[in-house]
Amino acid sequence: MVKKTTKKNASNMTPEQKIESGFKEIFEREKKKGTFGKSRCKTKVHESCGGAVYGLGLMGALIYYISTAAGFWNGCLGVLKALLWPGFLVFELLRFLGA
Repeated sequence: MVKKTTKKNASNMTPEQKIESGFKEIFEREKKKGTFGKSRCKTKVHESCGGAVYGLGLMGALIYYISTAAGFWNGCLGVLKALLWPGFLVFELLRFLGA
């Protein structure tokens, strides 16, 4: 069982000891509830889909920008554009909508 820190004890502790004490309290609380190590997020599908969509978009943008590059430096610029493709997409969408 973890001792609860009082204001008197907490003032004598170093910041590292305070953090460690806080983690121990959280660990014990989660262990009692039976929720230690369990995910609090109920929609794991959405977490993985965002990364997959971005990854597919990144690969597609890399292929497009590098294949249309006229030279080495245009290819380097294409790699940078491929990393930032969501920004270009939002910019063009807002420009199309007239916002």
